Amino acid sequence: MADKKTKPLSPKILQEDLDAYAALKSMVGYAPANPDFTLAKGTTARTARLDAEDASAQAKAAEAAARDGEVAAQWAFHDFILGARTQVIAQFGDDSNEKQAMGLKKKSEYKSPSKKAPKT
Repeated sequence: MADKKTKPLSPKILQEDLDAYAALKSMVGYAPANPDFTLAKGTTARTARLDAEDASAQAKAAEAAARDGEVAAQWAFHDFILGARTQVIAQFGDDSNEKQAMGLKKKSEYKSPSKKAPKT
């Protein structure tokens, strides 16, 4: 048995387990001495594994859908802010305190362009 039962098994091992289970099901006269390893217990364990995999896949899909919803809401809010900034500039002007309050620079805060000295 594995020592670290907190890490998922590799797909190769999982496939080997399914192959062994299929072989076990086809064996005539399988009667283990330990009742923990009967075919009925194996079927129960396999069903529990498949149910857990289904639940995990559904949770991942729900997480992805929630993340997509979050991203869409973020973009909708961002687009609103960009539009509101444009409206503030249109209403109050390029050099207003309201524009600065929206996180933008006033027009007067930018350096005015200067002519470059010609190279000699």
